[in-house]
Amino acid sequence: MEKNAKVYIAGHRGMVGSAIYRKLVKEGFSNIVTRTSAELDLRDQQAVASFFESERPEYVFLAAAKVGGIVANNTYRADFLYENLAIQNNVIHQSYLNGVKKLMFLGSSCIYPKLAPQPLKEEYLLTGPLEETNEPYAIAKIAGIKMADAYRDQYGCNFISVMPTNLYGYNDNYHPQNSHVLPALIRRFHEAKVNNSPEVVIWGSGSPMREFLFADDLAEACYFLMESYNESGLVNIGTGEDLSIKDLAGLIKKVVGYEGELRFDSSKPDGTPRKLMDVSKLHAQGWKHKIELEEGIALAYQDFLKKHS
Repeated sequence: MEKNAKVYIAGHRGMVGSAIYRKLVKEGFSNIVTRTSAELDLRDQQAVASFFESERPEYVFLAAAKVGGIVANNTYRADFLYENLAIQNNVIHQSYLNGVKKLMFLGSSCIYPKLAPQPLKEEYLLTGPLEETNEPYAIAKIAGIKMADAYRDQYGCNFISVMPTNLYGYNDNYHPQNSHVLPALIRRFHEAKVNNSPEVVIWGSGSPMREFLFADDLAEACYFLMESYNESGLVNIGTGEDLSIKDLAGLIKKVVGYEGELRFDSSKPDGTPRKLMDVSKLHAQGWKHKIELEEGIALAYQDFLKKHS
């Protein structure tokens, strides 16, 4: 990508999009196009068409999506399917119509079958049933991957797809009901510390294994692949390392400085037993993560304190 090229980041205010924005600014890009959701509703076909015709971006990072944790995914099943399909259909199709040089579609690790072998290799896509609670979101993301490949096959578009693992970092969502596990725990431990609560209750058994990548590391990987990767299929982006929710809770408890007890509520759902990415394809390309989990949690907690306390 040329430093003066016009780059559009869809979803620039989210955790992923804002990290990509910071990375591009750091690399010296000066012509970055952004729109808030109030300025441009990506679900609106005509609005997206008008935007692309007037702005003509050369490169597109498609990081906009309707996202949430287990509860949100399971409650708003129709919204998650419809809105994510609409967003990616509009952006990918208009990128083709308006001659975008390269587009990156960002998916999610929930695209893989619930009981796929671990670690998750790219070729396990569509080899079994999905996890029920977030199936609509996963199906939308799978459609986006296949769409990028189909536009490559039929029209020769250089559209690539990446699958990040669980992310956390600056500008994360700390909503009490709709946030993912790591930011939810940061908030819960912080509030318990402030209120001198004797214990923190955590959903599930604590046994599921999860992998976490700092969003600024993801942005580094996205930039690296945008510069160097030009193939169909998808690339997993992660650390290749995981830990149990119980161990994660212990780590966050330590960073936050909470002194009370942990209690696991086994009546609540665990979700997928394990979701570890196989990142050998990414490592073979020449990229590896830099920010380890405890350091990343400390950075995220400082960001949380700035914005929410």
